Amino acid sequence: MENLLAPVREPERIDFLDVLRGFAVCGILAMNIQSFAMPGAAYFNPLAYGDFTGANYLVWLLANALANQKFMTLFSMLFGAGVLLMCDRARAAGRGAAGLHYRRMGWLLLFGLAHAYLVWAGDILVDYALCGLLVFVFRKARPGWLLASGLLFLLIGSLMMLMAGLTAGTYWPPEQLAAFEARMQPSAAKLAEELAAYRGTWLTSFRARAAESAEMQLTVFPFFTFWRVMGVMLLGMTLYRWRVLTGEAAGRVYGWLIGLALLVGLPATIYGAQRQLATGWDPIPSFFLHAQWGYWASLLVALGWLGALVLLVRASLWSGLRRRLAACGRMAFSCYILTSLICTALFYGHGLGLFGRVSRLGQAGITLAVWLFLLWLAPFWLARFRFGPLEWLWRSLAYRARQPWRRRAVTG
Repeated sequence: MENLLAPVREPERIDFLDVLRGFAVCGILAMNIQSFAMPGAAYFNPLAYGDFTGANYLVWLLANALANQKFMTLFSMLFGAGVLLMCDRARAAGRGAAGLHYRRMGWLLLFGLAHAYLVWAGDILVDYALCGLLVFVFRKARPGWLLASGLLFLLIGSLMMLMAGLTAGTYWPPEQLAAFEARMQPSAAKLAEELAAYRGTWLTSFRARAAESAEMQLTVFPFFTFWRVMGVMLLGMTLYRWRVLTGEAAGRVYGWLIGLALLVGLPATIYGAQRQLATGWDPIPSFFLHAQWGYWASLLVALGWLGALVLLVRASLWSGLRRRLAACGRMAFSCYILTSLICTALFYGHGLGLFGRVSRLGQAGITLAVWLFLLWLAPFWLARFRFGPLEWLWRSLAYRARQPWRRRAVTG
């Protein structure tokens, strides 16, 4: 008898989760493109590098309001939901899911480390793997407990940021405060050093990338990212249990989500950005205090995207785009890594070396081009193969058996 815990067959998939995952993995590039294309400080402080007027300002404003943290929030919710989906199938088969889950997280951690150090320091897979080890503990919790736990993690992360900002001038060692301010508002010499590193050979970029990745994993993750990612994953598990994330809730629920995004989420996001702009992106208040508006508002805007996508799917609008997004969602891991490979080939010195040379408006054009490519490639690939290449490798390693690769040809 075929193992009921084998990888999910296409007929078993919750199709809307694929559509939403594809939407999220494409949307993530709208926020990440500046990290590929510009010095790192420009992600947190748009005044740190490049033109910030006219069309470039408008592009940043739209990306900050609609994409920054929003699509990563959706992606994190879906990751949490995916854990429960796997557990539900295991329970239905009368089998435990722990061994499979921890093997999946172990391999994901290795993939993430390779991505972070060899390709791009902005990797999120390491964070997902580490949080995934813990979030599994909550798999049997009721939705109310999942919601309370998720909000608690988010609150702890928020309070840690607030405390860091409020105590910076009093309790931070002077050298630590100076180093943080220099990172957020780099000097011309520091910018030139970073530009040279990423426009140089792969080895020179590796040295810079390794230092940045280590800082992200050893400092940023435990103090900040961990709490956010854990909280959002637990919220995703809650919404999955409530059948909101799968698109099965009543239409008025999604209408409320859209309303909250438009009436609360977007205004709060824009207000927070304007507060940051008013201080000239002064590092401490901007990063730790005024960023609180975006920290919380991004949850509402992400849910607004969820609501809008559900209603579009229910209205049978853009069915062709829906199928393409679903294909991207089925091979989201491959699309995520492929996006990094494309962008580093465009911007880093081992490729075209455009790092620091493309405006925000130009970055928007590149983002659109990559989206179009992924939306073409994913259905083309899945018409011939059962999984994306990295999905196939990950599944084969996690299940400790080579998974079927090619689709069977239809004859007769």
